[in-house]
Amino acid sequence: MQLVIQNLNKTYANGVQALKDVTLTINQGMFGLLGPNGAGKSSLMRTISTLQEADSGSIQLGDINVLTQKEEVRKILGYLPQEFGVYPKIDAVTLLDHLAVLKGISNKGERKALVEALLNKTNLWQARNKNLGGYSGGMKQRFGIAQALIANPKLIIVDEPTAGLDPAERNRFLNLLSEIGENTIVILSTHIVEDVKELCTDMAIINKGQVLYKGSPLDAIAEVEGRVWKKRITKSELESYRAKFNVISERMIGGNPIISILSDQQPENDFESVPADLEDVYFSHIFGGMQKEIVA
Repeated sequence: MQLVIQNLNKTYANGVQALKDVTLTINQGMFGLLGPNGAGKSSLMRTISTLQEADSGSIQLGDINVLTQKEEVRKILGYLPQEFGVYPKIDAVTLLDHLAVLKGISNKGERKALVEALLNKTNLWQARNKNLGGYSGGMKQRFGIAQALIANPKLIIVDEPTAGLDPAERNRFLNLLSEIGENTIVILSTHIVEDVKELCTDMAIINKGQVLYKGSPLDAIAEVEGRVWKKRITKSELESYRAKFNVISERMIGGNPIISILSDQQPENDFESVPADLEDVYFSHIFGGMQKEIVA
Protein backbone atom coordinates (compact mmCIF):
# COMPACT_ATOMS: atom_id res chain seq x y z
CA MET A 1 0.00 0.00 0.00
CA GLN A 2 1.16 3.54 -0.81
CA LEU A 3 0.16 6.97 0.47
CA VAL A 4 0.20 9.40 -2.45
CA ILE A 5 -0.13 13.15 -1.75
CA GLN A 6 -0.40 15.50 -4.70
CA ASN A 7 -0.43 19.31 -4.82
CA LEU A 8 -1.90 19.67 -1.33
CA ASN A 9 -2.67 23.21 -0.15
CA LYS A 10 -4.03 24.60 3.10
CA THR A 11 -4.45 28.23 4.20
CA TYR A 12 -5.91 29.07 7.60
CA ALA A 13 -8.40 31.85 8.33
CA ASN A 14 -5.62 34.09 9.67
CA GLY A 15 -3.95 34.01 6.26
CA VAL A 16 -1.13 31.61 7.11
CA GLN A 17 -0.51 29.20 4.23
CA ALA A 18 0.46 26.04 6.11
CA LEU A 19 0.81 23.76 3.06
CA LYS A 20 2.02 24.84 -0.38
CA ASP A 21 1.67 22.31 -3.21
CA VAL A 22 2.90 19.42 -1.07
CA THR A 23 3.56 16.32 -3.19
CA LEU A 24 4.90 13.11 -1.60
CA THR A 25 4.74 9.36 -2.21
CA ILE A 26 5.17 7.31 0.97
CA ASN A 27 5.72 3.55 0.89
CA GLN A 28 5.46 0.89 3.58
CA GLY A 29 8.08 1.32 6.30
CA MET A 30 9.32 4.21 8.38
CA PHE A 31 9.06 7.62 6.71
CA GLY A 32 10.58 10.65 8.42
CA LEU A 33 9.04 14.10 8.04
CA LEU A 34 11.59 16.61 9.27
CA GLY A 35 11.06 20.29 9.89
CA PRO A 36 11.21 22.96 12.59
CA ASN A 37 8.22 23.87 14.74
CA GLY A 38 5.69 25.69 12.57
CA ALA A 39 6.98 24.16 9.33
CA GLY A 40 3.61 22.64 8.38
CA LYS A 41 4.24 19.09 9.65
CA SER A 42 1.27 19.02 12.01
CA SER A 43 -0.98 20.59 9.37
CA LEU A 44 -0.04 17.83 6.95
CA MET A 45 -0.54 15.12 9.59
CA ARG A 46 -3.94 16.49 10.60
CA THR A 47 -5.05 16.59 6.97
CA ILE A 48 -3.94 13.01 6.33
CA SER A 49 -5.67 11.99 9.58
CA THR A 50 -8.99 13.50 8.37
CA LEU A 51 -8.99 16.05 11.21
CA GLN A 52 -9.03 19.06 8.89
CA GLU A 53 -9.94 19.86 5.30
CA ALA A 54 -7.50 20.74 2.55
CA ASP A 55 -8.15 23.68 0.24
CA SER A 56 -6.99 21.76 -2.83
CA GLY A 57 -5.00 18.73 -3.91
CA SER A 58 -5.46 15.02 -3.30
CA ILE A 59 -4.44 12.24 -0.90
CA GLN A 60 -4.79 8.60 -1.89
CA LEU A 61 -4.18 5.69 0.52
CA GLY A 62 -4.27 2.58 -1.61
CA ASP A 63 -7.76 2.61 -3.13
CA ILE A 64 -9.11 5.11 -0.60
CA ASN A 65 -9.58 8.81 -1.33
CA VAL A 66 -8.52 10.27 2.02
CA LEU A 67 -10.23 13.62 1.48
CA THR A 68 -13.65 12.17 0.63
CA GLN A 69 -13.72 8.73 2.28
CA LYS A 70 -12.89 9.76 5.82
CA GLU A 71 -14.65 6.89 7.59
CA GLU A 72 -12.79 4.35 5.47
CA VAL A 73 -9.49 6.03 6.35
CA ARG A 74 -10.25 6.01 10.08
CA LYS A 75 -10.83 2.26 10.03
CA ILE A 76 -7.21 1.62 9.03
CA LEU A 77 -5.52 4.63 10.68
CA GLY A 78 -3.57 4.83 13.92
CA TYR A 79 -2.75 8.35 15.11
CA LEU A 80 -0.60 9.62 17.98
CA PRO A 81 -0.81 13.43 17.99
CA GLN A 82 1.79 15.72 19.53
CA GLU A 83 -0.55 16.57 22.40
CA PHE A 84 -1.87 13.20 23.54
CA GLY A 85 -4.16 13.37 26.56
CA VAL A 86 -5.21 10.45 28.77
CA TYR A 87 -7.90 10.00 31.40
CA PRO A 88 -5.74 10.20 34.54
CA LYS A 89 -7.98 8.13 36.82
CA ILE A 90 -8.47 5.18 34.46
CA ASP A 91 -6.08 2.26 34.14
CA ALA A 92 -4.56 1.13 30.83
CA VAL A 93 -6.62 -2.06 30.50
CA THR A 94 -9.95 -0.29 30.99
CA LEU A 95 -9.19 2.52 28.56
CA LEU A 96 -7.79 0.28 25.83
CA ASP A 97 -10.82 -1.99 26.16
CA HIS A 98 -13.13 1.03 25.80
CA LEU A 99 -11.22 2.31 22.77
CA ALA A 100 -11.41 -1.14 21.18
CA VAL A 101 -15.21 -1.05 21.58
CA LEU A 102 -15.24 2.33 19.81
CA LYS A 103 -13.18 0.78 17.01
CA GLY A 104 -15.93 -1.80 16.51
CA ILE A 105 -14.41 -4.81 18.27
CA SER A 106 -17.54 -6.13 19.99
CA ASN A 107 -16.37 -9.59 21.09
CA LYS A 108 -15.24 -9.42 24.73
CA GLY A 109 -12.76 -12.30 24.44
CA GLU A 110 -11.22 -10.81 21.31
CA ARG A 111 -10.84 -7.43 23.04
CA LYS A 112 -9.22 -9.02 26.09
CA ALA A 113 -6.66 -10.84 23.96
CA LEU A 114 -5.98 -7.70 21.91
CA VAL A 115 -5.48 -5.48 24.98
CA GLU A 116 -3.09 -8.01 26.53
CA ALA A 117 -1.10 -8.26 23.30
CA LEU A 118 -0.85 -4.48 22.92
CA LEU A 119 0.27 -3.93 26.50
CA ASN A 120 2.92 -6.60 26.14
CA LYS A 121 4.08 -5.16 22.82
CA THR A 122 4.49 -1.70 24.36
CA ASN A 123 6.10 -3.09 27.53
CA LEU A 124 3.25 -1.80 29.75
CA TRP A 125 1.86 -5.11 30.98
CA GLN A 126 3.37 -4.74 34.45
CA ALA A 127 1.72 -1.30 34.76
CA ARG A 128 -1.60 -2.38 33.25
CA ASN A 129 -3.65 -1.72 36.41
CA LYS A 130 -1.99 1.58 37.25
CA ASN A 131 -3.97 4.76 36.62
CA LEU A 132 -2.68 6.57 33.54
CA GLY A 133 -2.19 9.76 35.54
CA GLY A 134 0.72 8.03 37.26
CA TYR A 135 2.50 7.11 34.04
CA SER A 136 5.77 8.79 33.08
CA GLY A 137 6.00 10.74 29.83
CA GLY A 138 7.54 7.78 28.03
CA MET A 139 4.92 5.37 29.36
CA LYS A 140 2.16 7.69 28.14
CA GLN A 141 3.74 7.79 24.69
CA ARG A 142 3.92 4.01 24.60
CA PHE A 143 0.30 3.84 25.68
CA GLY A 144 -0.43 6.24 22.81
CA ILE A 145 1.13 3.75 20.41
CA ALA A 146 -0.90 0.93 21.99
CA GLN A 147 -4.16 2.78 21.29
CA ALA A 148 -2.95 3.66 17.79
CA LEU A 149 -2.42 -0.04 17.03
CA ILE A 150 -6.00 -1.06 17.84
CA ALA A 151 -7.66 -2.64 14.76
CA ASN A 152 -4.31 -3.40 13.08
CA PRO A 153 -3.94 -0.11 11.14
CA LYS A 154 -2.32 0.11 7.70
CA LEU A 155 -1.14 3.69 8.33
CA ILE A 156 0.26 5.04 11.59
CA ILE A 157 1.08 8.70 12.15
CA VAL A 158 3.15 9.87 15.12
CA ASP A 159 3.66 13.61 15.61
CA GLU A 160 6.75 14.70 17.62
CA PRO A 161 6.66 11.50 19.71
CA THR A 162 10.04 11.73 21.47
CA ALA A 163 9.99 15.40 22.49
CA GLY A 164 10.62 15.60 26.22
CA LEU A 165 11.53 11.93 26.70
CA ASP A 166 14.66 10.95 28.59
CA PRO A 167 17.30 8.99 26.61
CA ALA A 168 16.21 5.56 27.88
CA GLU A 169 12.53 6.14 27.10
CA ARG A 170 13.42 7.64 23.73
CA ASN A 171 15.39 4.53 22.76
CA ARG A 172 12.62 2.23 23.97
CA PHE A 173 10.03 4.19 21.99
CA LEU A 174 12.11 4.30 18.81
CA ASN A 175 12.74 0.56 18.96
CA LEU A 176 8.99 0.03 19.22
CA LEU A 177 8.33 2.25 16.19
CA SER A 178 11.00 0.44 14.19
CA GLU A 179 9.34 -2.91 14.89
CA ILE A 180 5.93 -1.57 13.89
CA GLY A 181 7.32 -0.09 10.67
CA GLU A 182 8.28 -3.49 9.30
CA ASN A 183 4.69 -4.17 8.17
CA THR A 184 2.98 -0.77 8.15
CA ILE A 185 3.30 2.73 6.73
CA VAL A 186 4.59 4.75 9.67
CA ILE A 187 5.01 8.52 9.32
CA LEU A 188 7.31 9.98 11.95
CA SER A 189 6.83 13.74 12.07
CA THR A 190 9.60 15.40 14.08
CA HIS A 191 12.15 18.19 14.35
CA ILE A 192 14.69 15.81 15.93
CA VAL A 193 17.16 14.81 13.21
CA GLU A 194 18.58 11.84 15.11
CA ASP A 195 15.16 10.13 15.23
CA VAL A 196 14.97 10.10 11.43
CA LYS A 197 18.61 9.16 10.97
CA GLU A 198 18.26 6.12 13.23
CA LEU A 199 14.90 4.83 11.99
CA CYS A 200 13.90 5.89 8.51
CA THR A 201 14.83 4.63 5.07
CA ASP A 202 12.94 7.47 3.39
CA MET A 203 12.33 11.06 4.43
CA ALA A 204 11.28 14.56 3.49
CA ILE A 205 12.29 17.97 4.81
CA ILE A 206 9.52 20.56 5.02
CA ASN A 207 9.60 24.24 5.96
CA LYS A 208 7.08 27.05 5.61
CA GLY A 209 4.65 24.54 4.13
CA GLN A 210 6.91 23.46 1.27
CA VAL A 211 8.78 20.22 0.65
CA LEU A 212 12.47 21.08 0.33
CA TYR A 213 13.88 17.56 0.01
CA LYS A 214 12.54 14.04 -0.60
CA GLY A 215 14.73 10.93 -0.58
CA SER A 216 16.68 8.59 1.65
CA PRO A 217 18.78 9.90 4.56
CA LEU A 218 21.85 8.18 3.09
CA ASP A 219 21.35 9.86 -0.29
CA ALA A 220 20.82 13.20 1.44
CA ILE A 221 24.10 12.86 3.33
CA ALA A 222 25.91 11.80 0.15
CA GLU A 223 24.80 15.03 -1.55
CA VAL A 224 26.73 17.17 0.96
CA GLU A 225 29.63 14.77 1.64
CA GLY A 226 32.95 16.52 1.11
CA ARG A 227 31.27 19.94 1.16
CA VAL A 228 31.05 20.57 4.92
CA TRP A 229 33.83 22.60 6.57
CA LYS A 230 34.29 23.72 10.15
CA LYS A 231 36.32 26.40 11.87
CA ARG A 232 36.61 27.91 15.33
CA ILE A 233 36.31 31.69 15.25
CA THR A 234 35.76 34.55 17.68
CA LYS A 235 32.40 36.17 18.32
CA SER A 236 33.58 39.37 16.71
CA GLU A 237 34.27 37.52 13.45
CA LEU A 238 30.88 35.85 13.24
CA GLU A 239 29.02 38.48 11.22
CA SER A 240 31.77 38.76 8.63
CA TYR A 241 31.85 34.98 8.15
CA ARG A 242 28.06 34.92 7.78
CA ALA A 243 28.30 37.56 5.07
CA LYS A 244 31.15 35.83 3.27
CA PHE A 245 30.18 32.14 3.46
CA ASN A 246 27.13 29.86 3.50
CA VAL A 247 27.13 29.25 7.27
CA ILE A 248 24.71 26.40 7.98
CA SER A 249 25.21 26.03 11.73
CA GLU A 250 27.01 27.47 14.72
CA ARG A 251 27.92 25.90 18.05
CA MET A 252 29.04 27.99 21.00
CA ILE A 253 31.77 26.16 22.93
CA GLY A 254 33.83 27.90 25.57
CA GLY A 255 32.35 31.25 24.65
CA ASN A 256 33.34 31.18 20.99
CA PRO A 257 31.50 29.74 17.97
CA ILE A 258 32.51 26.79 15.83
CA ILE A 259 30.88 27.37 12.47
CA SER A 260 29.97 24.86 9.77
CA ILE A 261 29.76 26.05 6.19
CA LEU A 262 28.73 24.41 2.94
CA SER A 263 31.22 24.87 0.11
CA ASP A 264 32.38 22.84 -2.90
CA GLN A 265 35.98 23.86 -2.18
CA GLN A 266 38.00 24.61 0.94
CA PRO A 267 36.98 28.20 1.69
CA GLU A 268 40.17 29.16 3.55
CA ASN A 269 43.30 27.26 4.55
CA ASP A 270 42.32 26.98 8.20
CA PHE A 271 38.89 25.41 7.53
CA GLU A 272 38.79 21.68 8.30
CA SER A 273 36.81 19.21 6.17
CA VAL A 274 34.51 17.06 8.30
CA PRO A 275 32.30 14.04 7.50
CA ALA A 276 28.75 15.09 6.63
CA ASP A 277 25.76 13.94 8.64
CA LEU A 278 21.99 14.40 8.43
CA GLU A 279 22.15 17.48 10.65
CA ASP A 280 24.24 19.22 8.00
CA VAL A 281 21.63 18.35 5.37
CA TYR A 282 18.83 19.59 7.63
CA PHE A 283 20.57 22.86 8.54
CA SER A 284 21.51 23.57 4.93
CA HIS A 285 17.88 23.27 3.82
CA ILE A 286 16.17 24.87 6.81
CA PHE A 287 18.36 27.40 8.52
CA GLY A 288 21.21 28.52 6.32
CA GLY A 289 23.19 30.75 8.64
CA MET A 290 20.45 31.18 11.21
CA GLN A 291 20.83 28.05 13.38
CA LYS A 292 22.61 28.38 16.73
CA GLU A 293 23.22 25.61 19.21
CA ILE A 294 24.50 26.54 22.66
CA VAL A 295 26.61 23.90 24.37
CA ALA A 296 27.26 24.30 28.11
